[in-house]
Amino acid sequence: MTPVCPLCGDVPSSVRTAHGRRFHDCALCRLVFADRAELLDADAERARYETHENDPGDPRYRAFLERLAAPLAERLSPGAEGLDFGCGPGPTLSLMLSERGFPTADWDPFFRPDPALLERTWDFVACSEVLEHLARPLESLEIVDRLLRPGGWFGVMTGLLEDDVDFESWWYVRDPTHVAFYRPRTLRWIARRFDWAMERPAPNVVLFRRGASSV
Repeated sequence: MTPVCPLCGDVPSSVRTAHGRRFHDCALCRLVFADRAELLDADAERARYETHENDPGDPRYRAFLERLAAPLAERLSPGAEGLDFGCGPGPTLSLMLSERGFPTADWDPFFRPDPALLERTWDFVACSEVLEHLARPLESLEIVDRLLRPGGWFGVMTGLLEDDVDFESWWYVRDPTHVAFYRPRTLRWIARRFDWAMERPAPNVVLFRRGASSV
């Protein structure tokens, strides 16, 4: 059966392999996504995340997250409240934003699965190293769109598949939980799909804002 792109619904135009895994390349939105046979089951996926050493007290980890925290915080109104969507086993970005005066809650399907946090709205949603893990990215982005208040910000950090990246040897593909890879053109497709304005303040950082029509 020919797979369908989990972002735009189109039929992928080509197949490629990298690090022993099979991927599909969508000609419409340009997402590269893992074949369904390559996806880990939930237990294996969680076990992989539990090996991550995300220590809130690690200055190097904080410096890494600062790439997203700083530009996002610059655009927020005083007292804005938000959600770290996919915080992982060691929530840190939420602490950094809260320290700046922006109260931030933590949600994660494995480690902080609080449904109440997805039933309200927020001034901002942050996703650090999350989008590449999404086997069904459109579904998650639709959730984010519902979570954002009018004029709300959606901050993303993920490794981007630029034109000069050799996908077959790219280190970012080695992680078996990385199943979706976004080109700049993919980000623009997302912005158009949801009527979000888009900025790229750093190479792997993207800031979306809910469209002017909803402000």
